[in-house]
Amino acid sequence: MQVSEPALKKQNSSGMDAMMSEEYASQSKLLEDFTCVPSIDSAWVFKTSNGDRSTAMFSISQADLLANNTRKHILYSHITRHGTNPLECQWSPFPIEMTGVSVVVPSPSGSKLLVVRNGEKGSCTKLQIVDQSHVDKEIHVDQSIHGPLFIDEWFQGISWNQEETFVAYIAEESPRPKPAFDDAGYRKEGSSEKDCNSWRGLGEWEENWGETYSTKGRPSLFVFDIASGEVRTVRGIAKSLSIGQVVWAPPSSTGHQNHLVFVGWLEHNGFQKTARKLGIKYCSNRPCSLYAIHCPFEEPNAENASLSGGKSDSASVAMNLTPSISSAFFPRFSKDGKLLVFLSAKCAVDSGAHNATDSLHKINWPSDWKTDEHLDVVDVVPPVMCPDDGCFSGLYCSSMLSDPWLSNHCTIILTSAWRSTQVILLVDVLSGKVTRISPEHSDYSWSALAVNGNDVLSVSSSPIDPPQISYGREASMEDHQTRGWVWEEVTSPLMAGSNKVKALLSHHKFSILKIPVTNPCDELSDGGQLPFEAIFVSCEDSSQKPTVLILHGGPHSTSVSSYSKSSAFLASLGFNLLVVNYRGTLGFGEEALQSLPGKVGSQDVQDCLTALDYVIKEGLIDASKVAVVGISHGGFLTTHLIGQAPDRFAVAAARNPVCNLSLMIGTTDIPDWCYAVACGTDAKHLASESPSIDHLRLFYQKSPIAHISEVKAPLLMLLGGADLRVPVSNGLQYSRALRERGGDIKIMMFPEDIHEINLPRSDFESFLNIGVWFKKYLK
Repeated sequence: MQVSEPALKKQNSSGMDAMMSEEYASQSKLLEDFTCVPSIDSAWVFKTSNGDRSTAMFSISQADLLANNTRKHILYSHITRHGTNPLECQWSPFPIEMTGVSVVVPSPSGSKLLVVRNGEKGSCTKLQIVDQSHVDKEIHVDQSIHGPLFIDEWFQGISWNQEETFVAYIAEESPRPKPAFDDAGYRKEGSSEKDCNSWRGLGEWEENWGETYSTKGRPSLFVFDIASGEVRTVRGIAKSLSIGQVVWAPPSSTGHQNHLVFVGWLEHNGFQKTARKLGIKYCSNRPCSLYAIHCPFEEPNAENASLSGGKSDSASVAMNLTPSISSAFFPRFSKDGKLLVFLSAKCAVDSGAHNATDSLHKINWPSDWKTDEHLDVVDVVPPVMCPDDGCFSGLYCSSMLSDPWLSNHCTIILTSAWRSTQVILLVDVLSGKVTRISPEHSDYSWSALAVNGNDVLSVSSSPIDPPQISYGREASMEDHQTRGWVWEEVTSPLMAGSNKVKALLSHHKFSILKIPVTNPCDELSDGGQLPFEAIFVSCEDSSQKPTVLILHGGPHSTSVSSYSKSSAFLASLGFNLLVVNYRGTLGFGEEALQSLPGKVGSQDVQDCLTALDYVIKEGLIDASKVAVVGISHGGFLTTHLIGQAPDRFAVAAARNPVCNLSLMIGTTDIPDWCYAVACGTDAKHLASESPSIDHLRLFYQKSPIAHISEVKAPLLMLLGGADLRVPVSNGLQYSRALRERGGDIKIMMFPEDIHEINLPRSDFESFLNIGVWFKKYLK
């Protein structure tokens, strides 16, 4: 068949027709407005000599599409509070861009700043100590000592001691020497990397922690002596441990800074305790403990323990502080040094669910603790199994402030999921009492940024409101008719960057819907029969507008009512959003979460359809104009829904979806996940690297590919080429099988992206294409 010349002229060089090209141009300009809005990553607050004034330091990031990376800025503000008078804030006129900087960490007093520039492609790592007026110290750490510092949310651990003379941190251990060869064959003696007459082989492959960590070396512990500029490794740690989240123990009564406390993950956590590192990203079910060890500069004969001088004869050995519990992380010492608190994912480790309800624990820390002295672990906040309506549903903390303590030394501030919102909690670690201090009747999501004495600096947002900084304090007698906490919005320069977005979303509303479980079976726990929730973002005349069903991954994750650039962009296109927190989501109690394993592809699918039926029955949406999108397990649900309920969805998009568990089991970095979601509570006993035929059959039956012959909706498939969690073979097999059956399928591949598809250009192009795809089929 010949294509006419006029038809060819209607297409541009990208193969788009004129109408599609106009849609791309329009939506890309709109998406630029959302991409430009900066986000607040972290903050620190420091006291000044003026008792009423504090200095706040904010770390801010913004996508840079041209460079395909993230810009990082520092912004300062002076905060003054006089009693109950309105807060006064004086901001620096411009943010300071931290070009080439990997991470910054201020000292406890705020008088010094550690600036880290990780080396790339074998170059050295640069550590700077910046004083208030100048660079006080700079060292370049060669790759032979260690590689880049870990700056992710899991292994990262950069900690100043109280005297601000040492910094402990986690960095990549230097790689093992590779075999060298020349024209005479293998060289028994090593050769220089720069020796042009020889070449190096690859050597034996080493296990890694999977997604995100496949190119990184073993996480190891180091200490930087600021005065001398010397870096020493911390010896005495078993090679079977990967290290993270280091903190300094309080000085002993003799004044010495004796111990470092850190988290250690056992590297032999494969099936049947084999030497395999199962993927750790988003997986809190990996066993870990707290350990303590001497600072390498203060142990006996420390001068013999230098990196360059070999190993001390009396080097200390790391002691396990928490052998009685299967998980311990985020250690935090109280300001007076008497308490060590930490979180535990014991529920996840013991059940096999990749995330579950956290618990909080403490250790009473002796002033002169010796490494052979046993310390008791005391429960502070246990997991909540089945919460009463409106009550505390348990701890679900993805992070913890580096200094979460109020000035009374016994109360900490946590940020946690609470059903479909995120809230700020105050925990009395002596009594175990948990109090919600963010506004009780607000559907917004809140997150603590820093503690300032007894006050809290925070950020709040909603699906239609970009982040807003707030300052909270406990209500006093002068706050008439006010109980609990008083929160005051802080006017900041960041608001200017989000004004255009706020205008675009000004006619939208959002609410959190309670969805009753339909026909709960008798075998369900009480928590598994409780209503789940959905966040509904509505346009004007929502009943006449198309709706996008948005599904989170996990499945033991959550979608809270915070601002999301991608979701807000879709809302600005004129779509309603229905964001479903199906049973199995974090934030609803342990029984509801544990109701899902073994029932994926059925219970979670039914919950999504139940939520859709609810908004249709309430007259909130047009049932004939529904799209669905999800990533990972959300993509699993997306492809299940268009197969199991093919007449309910006009169009779909899936980002790195799980489409075939029987294929994924042999290629993913978390094969135990396949067993957990398909087999439920028996998974830990059944899991094997060589699944039986019966298990392969079960995996297939629970997978979307089992329903592929029923699919009618056009599908946009977005895949990360470097994804180790759900390798591209899953999405490609499903896409090709759908095309084989005559289905309407478009595939986009992002070769350098991992599971999240979060490189700035990839993220931009992903949601631009989702928006255009949905507009095309939801007219």
